Amino acid sequence: MRRRMILGLPIHFLGYHQGCWRLPDVPADGMLHFQHFTECARIAERGKFDFLFLADSAAVRNLDDPSIPRDREHEHLRVEPLALLAALAMVTERIGLVATASTTYNEPYMLARGFASLDHIAAGRIGWNLVTGFSRDEARNYGYDAVIGSDMRHERAREFVDVVNGLYDSWDDDAFPRDRTTGLYFDRSRMHFLEHRGKHFKVRGPLDVQVPPQRHLPIITAGYSDQANEFTAQLADAVYSAAPDIGSGRTYYADVKGRMAKYGRSPEAVRVLAGIMPFVGRTRQEAQDKFERLQSLISPEVGLGMLRLHNFPDLRGHDVDEPMPEVELTRGRYDMFSDALLERVRRDNLTIRQTYEAIAAGFWQFGKVGTAADIADAMEEWFTTGAADGFNVQCPYLPGGAADFVGLVVPELQRRGLFRTEYEETTLRERLGMAPAVSRYATPAQRGEMRA
Repeated sequence: MRRRMILGLPIHFLGYHQGCWRLPDVPADGMLHFQHFTECARIAERGKFDFLFLADSAAVRNLDDPSIPRDREHEHLRVEPLALLAALAMVTERIGLVATASTTYNEPYMLARGFASLDHIAAGRIGWNLVTGFSRDEARNYGYDAVIGSDMRHERAREFVDVVNGLYDSWDDDAFPRDRTTGLYFDRSRMHFLEHRGKHFKVRGPLDVQVPPQRHLPIITAGYSDQANEFTAQLADAVYSAAPDIGSGRTYYADVKGRMAKYGRSPEAVRVLAGIMPFVGRTRQEAQDKFERLQSLISPEVGLGMLRLHNFPDLRGHDVDEPMPEVELTRGRYDMFSDALLERVRRDNLTIRQTYEAIAAGFWQFGKVGTAADIADAMEEWFTTGAADGFNVQCPYLPGGAADFVGLVVPELQRRGLFRTEYEETTLRERLGMAPAVSRYATPAQRGEMRA
């Protein structure tokens, strides 16, 4: 069977471009209306996407830094993702639904209960985007003065996943005979107390939700630190990768896949899904016009704030059309990307405006402007040369950008045999090419049957 791309659609506020909310055909208050999410979901399902993706962070970030004009940006208000997935499950039929949840600011029992319930509601279409939390603003909403160190967060996350999967295994598949004749509702011999006692958690179980349709929900991760890549190689089923060009994409792909043997996993067990921000038109000029229109909507105040967020110093007071002055970058979350951008600034003598426009055009994701064939060419090269197993399509504006991609790029990918024309699999696990999950309480014979 021919390998095919995996495609996800992140519903990221109103789009990934900072100027998107100022477009007249983008609903500036869309995050307040379920109709915005419904329209995006239906477009993606019409395009046979594998899943919808809801990123999340429980904070309005960077309000304390006056050099970052948050009052001019649209990325503030969210809908709690698990609640939103329950609603989206009612207006979709086949597409997977992935929600973000933190292992630092949640408890395993509560999260296992929520995800297992959602998987029943959606008939096996739910996935978990596992994050550990990097934002001080989020930490302060949960009683911490600072972010817990990365090593500790990932240690807690490993134990968290073990507990959650153990809770999913609370009931065997045949644990509920519900026999009206004998009066036996469930079989105690098919029920399991977890009795977990670890460094971070003490959980007895069992879970009060029947085994989810997928048993263990697919886990998607993100991040590009050494700890994050190690965690991905050990426990994830897919990873949302960050790479602005194919060279860095191949490096990341090889790094993650190369770590997996130590955990007894094949490289194919983790799907690397690169972010791509496509500006697509019927002609190259149309695509370029769309791109330039969005770029023109970035005010200098917002642009200077983008530079601050990406480790540049406060450049207020400078003429944005003058060359970037000599600067020293701070150390932060985007170190490797900021360093590469600064090298480009110095090599090409970019102005301040050109520098923040470069961030808007594709900083940690791959930005591409062109026709459907141009976009498909780039995606095919990444897919066939060891840079990606699929893509999270980071539309610059929603819902129109998703409609452009589905109407123009998806048919081109299908014509090349790179993407499905119809849904075939039922569950998200199946769609990601994962083997059926096996309970930790399965007998050797049962495990053999599952492998067969």
